[in-house]
Amino acid sequence: MKLWTERSLTARTTVLFASIACVVIGTLGMYFYHSAELSLHRRADVVLTGRVEHFSRIVHDLYSVSELKSRPLLFESMLGAEQDVLLFRRPGEAPFIDVNPGNVAVPALQAGTADHLPTLSDIRQTTLPDGVPVHWAVATVKAREDGSEVEVIAAHPMTQEMRMLAAYRNRIVLATLIGMLAATLLAYYVLRRALRPVREIATRAAQISPASLSVRLDSEAAPVELRQLTHAFNAMLDRLADGYQRLSQFSADLAHEIRTPVGALIGQTQVTLAKPRDTEEYQQLLESNLEELNRLSHIAENILFLAHADHAALSIDREPVDLRDELIRIADYFEGPADERGMRFTVEAQGVVSANPMLCRRAINNLVVNAVRYGAGDTVVRLSGTQDEQGATVVVENDGTPIPGEQLDRLFDRFYRGDSARSEFTESSGLGLAIVKAIMHLHGGTARVVCPVPGVVRFELRFPGA
Repeated sequence: MKLWTERSLTARTTVLFASIACVVIGTLGMYFYHSAELSLHRRADVVLTGRVEHFSRIVHDLYSVSELKSRPLLFESMLGAEQDVLLFRRPGEAPFIDVNPGNVAVPALQAGTADHLPTLSDIRQTTLPDGVPVHWAVATVKAREDGSEVEVIAAHPMTQEMRMLAAYRNRIVLATLIGMLAATLLAYYVLRRALRPVREIATRAAQISPASLSVRLDSEAAPVELRQLTHAFNAMLDRLADGYQRLSQFSADLAHEIRTPVGALIGQTQVTLAKPRDTEEYQQLLESNLEELNRLSHIAENILFLAHADHAALSIDREPVDLRDELIRIADYFEGPADERGMRFTVEAQGVVSANPMLCRRAINNLVVNAVRYGAGDTVVRLSGTQDEQGATVVVENDGTPIPGEQLDRLFDRFYRGDSARSEFTESSGLGLAIVKAIMHLHGGTARVVCPVPGVVRFELRFPGA
């Protein structure tokens, strides 16, 4: 079975098509052969009953028994066929007319009543030692001169018919083999031409590599049956190209994020080791290195969390979380960092959300950190929450620098930050919003960002209902 499935589609289809052709042609040949065989047997029966009827009339109307005995050659000439059998006899006596050139054994035949002519249903069949069937017909008639009963027996060995059927059978077998060979060759030729677009698609696909992800299959030139496949394949290539680009950007951003703290660690350590230092200087170096190591640890933890959220089937425990209490608690927690920039919070919320409390708090915290970090100074960060029949919505809105529309769609990408943010010193690793998106994915919800008016950035978290 494995060897069969590993064969090419062309070979497998050709073999199947040839097998179907062989079965169809062979079945038709068997049908025609059987029909011819039945026709020959029926023709022999019709001729045989007609012959018995003819000779019965001769016995009854034309010749007496003595006249029949004096003309045996007349009946041999009347039969014509060398193998046919004709017997005239009185019941229980030896035949007085015996035409039996093949010495065929006469079976015990049951004749009907006098003057009853045989029908097709009265035909009896025996078989010669070589397998040739013999058809028998018998009739009992009254003799013309004295009204005594005479049995007329006729038989026809199917020798010639069997030879003809054997030749016909051989022709059928030969025609089946030739038809199967012709079907195989035609099927292979047709399939090779029909599958040429598949080979062209394969050749085109072989040209695709990480360096040439822009290559696409020609959907317009493909047959109708393959257009859906080419469209799906091109869509897959688009996703792969986008994913590969994001992965390349992720690698570059990750290297950029790690390079800064690692470079600081190496530089500070080299400077300190350049000459002997006192205990206080070593302590300051270790404190500075600890900050950088904590930053690296935070990046690693965030990346690990995103990896688990992306590739593991995480099941989270949910419970009702009061929106107003949660948002007030978060606003109080970040009141200090916000006050340093002259920012303050407003909270307007009601209802509950079905979520994992820790993950929900982390997602909102990241949005608030983002608003405090990148919002304009001396402004208000607005926190709100609502509940409806489909779920709950949490909104974090702040005033700040307008964000171009092409950047809004990428804010949730990993390590992505706007140019203005990257050019300034920031403790952000560019993973906060990516973690928000991953947390909402775990909840089966959505996260989006919009700018309802220029200079206002609104983040919306949509949690589904319980």
